[in-house]
Amino acid sequence: AMSSMFVPNPVMSLAVKPAETKMQNNFAKALTKFTKEDPTLRVKVDSETKETVLSGMGELHLEVYIERMKREYNVECISGQPNVNYKETIAARAEFDWLHKKQSGGSGQYAKVTGYIEPMTEEEIKELGKPNEFKNKCIGTNIPPEYYPSCEKGMNDAMHEGSLVGCEVEGIRVVLQDGASHAVDSSDMAFRICMANAIRETMKSAQPSVLEPVMTVEVEIPSEFQGAVTASLSKRMGMIQSSDMNDDGSGLKLEAHVPLANMFGYSTELRSLTQGKGEFTMEYFNHTPVPRNVQDELMEKYKMERLEKEAAA
Repeated sequence: AMSSMFVPNPVMSLAVKPAETKMQNNFAKALTKFTKEDPTLRVKVDSETKETVLSGMGELHLEVYIERMKREYNVECISGQPNVNYKETIAARAEFDWLHKKQSGGSGQYAKVTGYIEPMTEEEIKELGKPNEFKNKCIGTNIPPEYYPSCEKGMNDAMHEGSLVGCEVEGIRVVLQDGASHAVDSSDMAFRICMANAIRETMKSAQPSVLEPVMTVEVEIPSEFQGAVTASLSKRMGMIQSSDMNDDGSGLKLEAHVPLANMFGYSTELRSLTQGKGEFTMEYFNHTPVPRNVQDELMEKYKMERLEKEAAA
């Protein structure tokens, strides 16, 4: 049997929409065809903003598809600002003891969960094959067993949208130890909401951090431009890993790890620095924590967006 192809996860996303409503049909056709032929291109509709979000391997990758839509399907696209796919995680263990109670005439909602969350190592994530784990260590029936799946769903809700910047969460083990229920007011929904809120709140006290995608960037340039190119990579917070000169000393190959958020517009800059002779390739390396000041900026931005949404609602 053929070995299955390795498909990396997308690292950059872009909100797109057709310029005119009448192009919607062709727009959908184009996306269906493109995602069939290229497994690294993903399309999803954002449940809150209702925008179509294209995700792929980088700026150029997404630009090519927008251009192809125009040529092959006559669809002019309006695209938003490219966004980097951040993730969230925690670095410490934290206990939770959360009560969700709502009484509004008729049957209310009641659920209580206690337990803890703790970080997982990369080896554990690899072994599990999924980014988070739910462990049920309840003894007795304080939480009736039929509500366990709802607790897990609640965990998944919290993992889907973290508390810091609303991004996916990974590397967390949630352990449910105990809880309480009410004969009338407890329901699947109550436990699901309870669990999600418990985890979101507890994450804040478990040394949470935002992770950003870092790329391995390989740059090939004539050696006389070494100084300028190295400086420009450092300016983009790149860490140079290696630089190899070819045999006759005319060309140079640099390898660096650079945060993807700092790679926007790099192709243009590299061309102008090297009189059009330099070229680069990049691929995903890993997610690493962002600097503190960037994390605060992202959190502030997320907070403002949520306030705007609430105001609009």
